[in-house]
Amino acid sequence: MYAIIKNGGKQYKVQEGDYLNVDRLDAQPKEKIVVTEVLAVNNGELKVGAPFVNGATVELEVVTEGKDKKVITFKKRRRKDSKVKRGFRRQYTRVKVVSIKA
Repeated sequence: MYAIIKNGGKQYKVQEGDYLNVDRLDAQPKEKIVVTEVLAVNNGELKVGAPFVNGATVELEVVTEGKDKKVITFKKRRRKDSKVKRGFRRQYTRVKVVSIKA
């Protein structure tokens, strides 16, 4: 059984027991989060919502919080003496999928 959920403007395909990194949430470790924005559920047959599946929920458990690796953006315009170097580290919350209810 798997589900496709929406969180933070992104879509994730999840199964029970999966770990995934979502955008930073205001939650403490061991806290449960219920996601109701379920776009599709497959448990033998595929149910697709319009836009969400009625009555479907995915329960997540917060594991930890952290930062991703640094991403460097470097822009240079040749012959213009113009260059910009910037770095970015995305903050995330690591969650475990506890159950999928359809």
